[in-house]
Amino acid sequence: MSNGSPGPTPGFLVWRLANKWRVAVDRAVAPLGLTHAQYSVVASLHGMQRAGERPSQRQLADHTGLEALYVSKLARALESAGLIERTRDPRDPRAVQLALTEQGRAVTRQAIEVVQELHQQWLEPLGGLDGTRTRAFTDELRTLLDAPLGPSVSNDQSTQETTP
Repeated sequence: MSNGSPGPTPGFLVWRLANKWRVAVDRAVAPLGLTHAQYSVVASLHGMQRAGERPSQRQLADHTGLEALYVSKLARALESAGLIERTRDPRDPRAVQLALTEQGRAVTRQAIEVVQELHQQWLEPLGGLDGTRTRAFTDELRTLLDAPLGPSVSNDQSTQETTP
């Protein structure tokens, strides 16, 4: 950036950080046959199953923040790899429930360990996973994630014709 530039915007920095994390997780879980997106699905499914849930694809999409259609595509690929099973929900024949297979649980446990080590390394500059700065950073991220985003309503003035 030039000397006269005010610097990168927060949005740009969040985008860069998200991409850096995605690439790091992709590389870390690749030896286990997973991508970052697949890891997000199996790790979330693992946590939900441990809590006694057998989520639908829609519930898992809502939990991960991924689009439902993308979760469906990922679930089919993970099913083909033998890591999850997809079954019809007996209460709603339109819904598909997901569960990790035995192989899926084993791979997911390994992937979670790898990503936890990566988390520790990544957050070391903030004092590590349990550091005060990390907790504050996490709180700030939650605040931003909870903030609604939508189209700006102030565009009305720029699109209205002016009359003399």
